Amino acid sequence: MARERGLYRRGDSPFWWIDVAVSNGRRIRQSSGTSDKGEAKALVAKLKVDAFKEAHFGVKPKRSWQEAVVRYLEVKKSLRSARDVRRICRVLDPFLGKKLLAEIDGDAVWSICQRLGERKIAPGTVNRYLATIRGILRMARDEWQWIDSFPKIKLLSGEVARDRWLTREEADRLIAACSPHMAAIVRFALATGCRASEITGLEWGRVDLGRKTAWLNRTKNGTPRGVPLNRDAVAILASVKGQHSQVCFTYKGEPIRWGVCNTAWLEAVKRAKLSDFRFHDLRHTWASWHRQAGTSTDELKDLGGWKSRVMVDRYAKFATENLAVAASRIESVGAGANVIELTSRLRHAADSGKAKAIS
Repeated sequence: MARERGLYRRGDSPFWWIDVAVSNGRRIRQSSGTSDKGEAKALVAKLKVDAFKEAHFGVKPKRSWQEAVVRYLEVKKSLRSARDVRRICRVLDPFLGKKLLAEIDGDAVWSICQRLGERKIAPGTVNRYLATIRGILRMARDEWQWIDSFPKIKLLSGEVARDRWLTREEADRLIAACSPHMAAIVRFALATGCRASEITGLEWGRVDLGRKTAWLNRTKNGTPRGVPLNRDAVAILASVKGQHSQVCFTYKGEPIRWGVCNTAWLEAVKRAKLSDFRFHDLRHTWASWHRQAGTSTDELKDLGGWKSRVMVDRYAKFATENLAVAASRIESVGAGANVIELTSRLRHAADSGKAKAIS
């Protein structure tokens, strides 16, 4: 079909579509968003003027939130969390979909917080949305140079970190309640702290039982990492070896191509009489056990593949060995008794001095 002046129609759309090359060398291919040909021509003219100003005067074109989202999703598409990012962007579209990046100010962000709060959405969930807005705007400023600045976006207070983990006895109950293939996955999660997708995607080509090491290429943040295998993890892998030539964990001899939080998992949790327990809480359990056993924060960060200590500090409450000496200073026996006695004497002497001064 011939395209008149950079405009053409598509059979699957009521709008005019644009396909033009502009003066800064960029090719623009997009919907005009209108079925009126005159309006579409006006938009083409504006795009050309903006490109001319950018090329000759250094004036940045006005980019939209939707343009930024499209590029952001392209950057994030290889991450395991890409589906969640797309879902968050869909939630944000009614609030920001018609805005230019330069129009997103503190008032716009505050309005989003207010409207989400009216829906009784938890602060933690709202913070996920705010973090995504901040991430997109930061990338638009720092990497794409689309904008020069963006408003400071502070996350809401009141978010409570999930603190659900199992005791050893509860973990044994859960494993006993699982089907064989699920039991192997749960035991491996408790031994290594690996996420569900990291476990189901683990391949024999990335496992060295002799060196007691596995290499993960499908991590949440997209960064491959090595996982040291303790004796429990090695024993679990040895027990499933031979079930499949490529992947380590299978169901009826075939790769697991769906999420592990299915009927088998839910029924196992129910049989084990565990309440409010998710599969990812196995990772919390693993980290909690490590801190209780004396593993340092830095060691745990490297073991779990976290990029910063922020996510690991939540487990600090389980390790109090470094405060044991301080706690013993006020014991009722030993050295602590002298401190208490001396304090009492000082207080008594002070009270006596005040009495004499009054008399």
